[in-house]
Amino acid sequence: MTPNGLKRGGRRHSGNSAFGPNQQPDLPRSLFYGHAPPTDDDCYSDNTRRSQASMAPNEAADAPLEQTRISISDASELCQQALLKAGYTSEQSAIITDHLIDAELRGHPFAGLARALSIIEYLERNPDMQPQAKGIEVTRDGLAFAHLDGHDSVGYLVARQATQMAISKAKTTGVSVVGASGLWYTGNLAYYSEMASRQGLVTFIASNGTPIVAPHGGAEAKFCTNPFCIGFPTSDRDLPVIWDIGTSNIMYAQVKLAERLAASLPEGSAVDKEGHLTTDPLKALEGALTVWGGYKGSGLAMMVQLLGIAAGSSEPTAFLSGFGFLIVAFDPSVLQPLDRVQQDADQFCENIRATKMLPGYRSARMPFERSAKARREAKERGWFLVPEEVIQQLKR
Repeated sequence: MTPNGLKRGGRRHSGNSAFGPNQQPDLPRSLFYGHAPPTDDDCYSDNTRRSQASMAPNEAADAPLEQTRISISDASELCQQALLKAGYTSEQSAIITDHLIDAELRGHPFAGLARALSIIEYLERNPDMQPQAKGIEVTRDGLAFAHLDGHDSVGYLVARQATQMAISKAKTTGVSVVGASGLWYTGNLAYYSEMASRQGLVTFIASNGTPIVAPHGGAEAKFCTNPFCIGFPTSDRDLPVIWDIGTSNIMYAQVKLAERLAASLPEGSAVDKEGHLTTDPLKALEGALTVWGGYKGSGLAMMVQLLGIAAGSSEPTAFLSGFGFLIVAFDPSVLQPLDRVQQDADQFCENIRATKMLPGYRSARMPFERSAKARREAKERGWFLVPEEVIQQLKR
């Protein structure tokens, strides 16, 4: 299934057309890796991305892209109104918008306002999946566990409710596990992990979905981008340690954004249906994305797929339907005094930041540190940049 994309300037191009790597502009690095510097990533040092140069577009080849400054309040209103028109309630629209705006503020535009367009377009193509059709059902509920059936509700709503239940149960019993199925598009797992870390909880979160990624060395899709997240609270509730990764070299949302802007993908991030490397997002959607981390990342992706099955997804998972989401939360104070845990965690973070670096590398940092800084700075200035085309499509 290859939905129609949009050319720069708003003209649609057919899903059957294909641009060669020399016919498409490269997607600016900021749209793949955020508004921060190109080498900035959520893990390790500022220069980690340099070691992955083969996975990023050539900086000299980056094409200019018209972006518009939009205030946080205007962006929130624009997104909520678009979702209301799509059929979501005011409460649902606010929940989804909060997640998408948070992604923008943290420097992940592919998971921000552009994702609202993907949600709206998917609902337009699938009229049976109305936002308020069935609601979210709690199918199992115990002191330390629960299961939810989203009945094909968008994952931003289902995963948030599952996380709220996991937090409540872990605060009561010390540990909890909550699974959810019947959802699509879960968004950034760090969002849910931060909800729990603000309550002093450690989390492990996994989510699976439609097969769009090939195993290491493979040429056909067998599992989803399968994000995996670990969150750990510190004494600073605004700066937890959260490691949230997708197990593919790029995420599905990044492919959709490249398709929308008629831009090329990073080299080595996808194969076409014949198994040849491609930078064309349309061909990538017909083929497969490449897995992150070689055979180790491939193994992690497989385990995430299985965790999603434990949460209720089927095999194979249908296209944008029936995803699985699993969250395990626990209070570290059930194992050690909380003050000691936080003190040692803070000390570990400082030890990492004080790491002696190799020549050419800037200082090391903890996962989520860049995200937290980007969000803080965006809130202070009150605006962020969005492709003008995304804004215009949300206004339609």
